Amino acid sequence: MRTKFNYYDIIKSAIVSDKTTKLLLKNQYTFIVDRYSDKNLIRNAVENLFKVKVIKVNTIREKYQLKRSKKYIEIKKAIITLDKNSSISILLNMSKEG
Repeated sequence: MRTKFNYYDIIKSAIVSDKTTKLLLKNQYTFIVDRYSDKNLIRNAVENLFKVKVIKVNTIREKYQLKRSKKYIEIKKAIITLDKNSSISILLNMSKEG
């Protein structure tokens, strides 16, 4: 387990799908995060990278099987609920276009 984290290492990428664009209406954002990070690290990373106020962090660990292989990949997702007055503008613009 790592002892020192960079905020850019914790937040890997945003997830954009039909379900996550519906969650944007509830001011919830979904990210793929480092699988060794905990909720406090994820909260600090989002607050410092995007300058927003985080209310709640929910995490999910999922395993995916690679095609034609017996190997599995384990990822960790984080669903982050923001304050009513906060929003992440890049993801918000993507949901209005679609």
